[in-house]
Amino acid sequence: MKKIFVAAVAVLVLLGGVAQAEELQVGMKASDWTFEDADGTAFTMDSWSGKVLLINYVDPDESDLNEHFTEAMKKAKNDGLLTDETYKGIGIADCAATWKPNFLIRTIAGDKAKKYKTTILFDYDGSLRSAWGLTKDTANAIILDKNRVCRAIVRGRVPDDQVASLVQLAIDLQSE
Repeated sequence: MKKIFVAAVAVLVLLGGVAQAEELQVGMKASDWTFEDADGTAFTMDSWSGKVLLINYVDPDESDLNEHFTEAMKKAKNDGLLTDETYKGIGIADCAATWKPNFLIRTIAGDKAKKYKTTILFDYDGSLRSAWGLTKDTANAIILDKNRVCRAIVRGRVPDDQVASLVQLAIDLQSE
């Protein structure tokens, strides 16, 4: 009986480890997280409940890699195609992926937050990168629908030929 119990526990642990290591893919519900902004205010995905969420998860050394994509999303917002009521774009700095000290990252991120009128959070230990299987030392762009299902994920630079379709996806998801 003891051997059966030990075997059952081992299987549960093994299955749990596999599930935790599974990288985020299109169609999967994203696991939640809690991170703070530069002021120490904690945010979770539920902070923007009911909104389409664009998460730019970025190594601070690569903060300009997807600037072309971020500018396209900003233009759609300025044109009224993405609204504050149904859409939110945020940045999360992967502080564990850089040599830069945290105080410098917060300063740089503060400038970006003002430029894009958005929220930038800090993942000091790379936990979201690990949980979602994101790529280190680059930028990652993730679009989640209102139910936190991953609808698009780009690990690395968003290809120029995909920018328009990703912007349109975010626009379309607002009405779902």
